[in-house]
Amino acid sequence: MLKKWMKIGLVTVITSLSIGAGLAEAAGVLTIGRREDSTTFDPIKTAQNIDFWVFSNVYDVLVRVDKSASKLEPGLAESWTVSEDGLTYTLKLREAKFSDGSPLTAGDAAFSLLRIRDDEGSLWSDSYKVIDTAVASDDRTLVIKLKTPSAPFLSTLAMPGASIISQKGMETLGPDTYAESPVASGAFTVKEWRRGDRVILEKNPNFWEADRVKLDGVEWISVPDDNTRMLNVQAGQLDAAIFVPFSRVAELKKDSNLVVHMDPSTREDHLLINHEKGALAKKEVRQALDMAIDKQAIVDTVTFGLGEVANSFIPKGALYHYAENLQRPFDPEKAKQMLADAGASDLALNYVVRAGDEIVEQTAVLLQQQLAKAGITVNIQKVDPSQEWDMLVAGDYDVGVNYWTNDILDPDQKTTFVVGHDTNMNYMTRYKNDKVKDLVTAARIEMDPAKREAMYIDIQKMAKDDVHWIDLYYSPYINVSRSNIENFDQNPLGRFFLEDTVKN
Repeated sequence: MLKKWMKIGLVTVITSLSIGAGLAEAAGVLTIGRREDSTTFDPIKTAQNIDFWVFSNVYDVLVRVDKSASKLEPGLAESWTVSEDGLTYTLKLREAKFSDGSPLTAGDAAFSLLRIRDDEGSLWSDSYKVIDTAVASDDRTLVIKLKTPSAPFLSTLAMPGASIISQKGMETLGPDTYAESPVASGAFTVKEWRRGDRVILEKNPNFWEADRVKLDGVEWISVPDDNTRMLNVQAGQLDAAIFVPFSRVAELKKDSNLVVHMDPSTREDHLLINHEKGALAKKEVRQALDMAIDKQAIVDTVTFGLGEVANSFIPKGALYHYAENLQRPFDPEKAKQMLADAGASDLALNYVVRAGDEIVEQTAVLLQQQLAKAGITVNIQKVDPSQEWDMLVAGDYDVGVNYWTNDILDPDQKTTFVVGHDTNMNYMTRYKNDKVKDLVTAARIEMDPAKREAMYIDIQKMAKDDVHWIDLYYSPYINVSRSNIENFDQNPLGRFFLEDTVKN
């Protein structure tokens, strides 16, 4: 969904009193503490986890990913066929309704896909330009014709940005109102969005799987401070919380009233490098940076051993991850010599850091100390989280830590964003390698799995040689819930299956 970046606005620190003032005590209403507030309910206009993870239970998609994130399964499309030439997809939609009671048709599905492809506000248009036409041949039959065969296409239909919205609702309400109060196609509807405080969801009685949903509602409550969020769960003022700090896991596990969830993830933390900033344009300088960082020390110190050193932008456990990819040894003396040979002995870096994020701040201090051993001066610039993304877009940084989680099963999405030269400047690194770009394009249309895997192995090798960014570590999703909560599950792509959650 990628993470993704964390574009956090000013949010109110939720006190115990304010949490208890809403529906938190209501039977059947699940309260979840999170850092950030939502930014929009328009699926095509965000790429942030904090939105996608809520979307997944407000909207439904044509094709779903299962709980293990290992296979695709029917969603609003109960079946589909693909033509022999790989260009025509015919999807049969099940009988379903939107939250306003209107029928959900193949016309709505066609509208949603063409909108994510064509709307000037879409952040995902590049991934859907492969669609030539999308037409409803009848209310329950959607025919999609592609410009070229596309190996990841079915996976892209499961992406939260491709959620099915109501054409009538969008055209009647307009995009601004729809983004605040959407017509839902999923398990829950948006009852109220209190900006900077909480999103209040209630069960959608018109959802095609309404009998599956046990909860009456869900509240996603913004509690920016990690410590406060954990204390609120411990005190029973929240039913659950996400983004548990590594430093709190051992303590929370000792509390018999709590369950700590360590779910497999596709999360990778990495150091972004601005390739257009001075000496950082030289591959040898970036390679020296990579060699000057002790990733195992970061795993041991920052993640308390709960993470694992990363060796590729395609995370461990994901399709086509290359386990044998290069891992440069930690060698600050050799890094210092490489910098000297490249004429960058006096390298000084502006390191942009999200203020208030415990893990990010710890990582920054540790990297500053490590890089100093190679003669690199690191100036830490703490900024309000709401500024960080704008600085990355503007190129107003040298380095900075960020993270990413996949939104689809296929590696094409992240590969396109990170090294494929799409509209986001290779995830704001400004990295450029035309051979990699061409290989990303070729891998997208290669239908032979073995040949495609070989392409992705080459992409990972080339990106690592170029040091497009510096891979730091992989880590699980770490969440906590009260012991009376059942089935609070998050799959490796980040989706919470709140349709199955029970509050006893």
